[in-house]
Amino acid sequence: MTATVHRLPDRPAAAQPSLDPMVTLVAGDMNAVNAVILGRMQSDIPLIPELAGHLIAGGGKRMRPMLTLASARAIGYTGTRHHRLAAAVEFIHTATLLHDDVVDGSDLRRGRRTANLIWGNAASVLVGDFLFSRSFELMVEDGSLKVLKILSGASAIIAEGEVNQLTAARRIDLPEERYLAIIDAKTAALFAAACRIAAVVAERPEREEVALDAYGRNLGIAFQLVDDAIDYVSDAGTMGKDAGDDFREGKMTLPVILAHARGSAEDRRFWKDAVEGRRASDADFAHAATLIRQTRAIDDTLARARHYGQRAIDALGPFGASKAKEAMVEAVEFAVSRAY
Repeated sequence: MTATVHRLPDRPAAAQPSLDPMVTLVAGDMNAVNAVILGRMQSDIPLIPELAGHLIAGGGKRMRPMLTLASARAIGYTGTRHHRLAAAVEFIHTATLLHDDVVDGSDLRRGRRTANLIWGNAASVLVGDFLFSRSFELMVEDGSLKVLKILSGASAIIAEGEVNQLTAARRIDLPEERYLAIIDAKTAALFAAACRIAAVVAERPEREEVALDAYGRNLGIAFQLVDDAIDYVSDAGTMGKDAGDDFREGKMTLPVILAHARGSAEDRRFWKDAVEGRRASDADFAHAATLIRQTRAIDDTLARARHYGQRAIDALGPFGASKAKEAMVEAVEFAVSRAY
């Protein structure tokens, strides 16, 4: 019998990929995870559950904890340890979002006003710290030093990635290699850890840990590449954040790196002024979007995303056919199709 080879489509199919198969697959487990999240975000200080609940209940897909649960299904794990660890993954992610919105000065998150806009920067940072602490409590309670090492290491890498991005902001000379290092750290590291810990709690061989890590990491890179592309081709209703946020914050994402490299001398002067904060009006953003389309920077960014998406799918090769594996493949297809 030959194994089924999954390939990402070069263009959107009539039936768009969806996260629904994964949502359905892990629905029962996710109820247990949500119960842990709800319980552990409580505090005698009313502001903490109020602010945390605003973001946690804000319509996010819970993709990272779902990846932990789906990975566990794919390798046949039948225990319950992964419920608390999936909650820890979500707390790490939520804490980083609270901190990111403060750093970026964002006004929208998933189509709603950001916590920092409502309660202020200080409260957002401190509640983010509280959620980080809760995540580490959950890791310690699990009792596995290996799990603790994976998730704590991912937390440190995320912080490094955010600092790297901060120091790279408004630098027109940012090389593509450093950009990829930033998104590998700030996005892909948690995707990878979320998947890998499932193999640890299931006591699976190292090669399966590595395979799930590669799946998550490549999916995370693809996911972030698409996010960076849709900042120039979508709107707040679709993205859940203001279109052009990356542009106005002077972020050198791959679409900008490619458009700058391919543009005329006049175009490069525009990009330099924009990245350094001297061109930030709505008209400037519209011009930036035009330059990005003209240089096919979006097309090539999405092509890179499909490349990493295919690598994610290929990483699932060691695992046998199952509903979980099918859902994980479709999650990749969903991630790279969001810009269409």
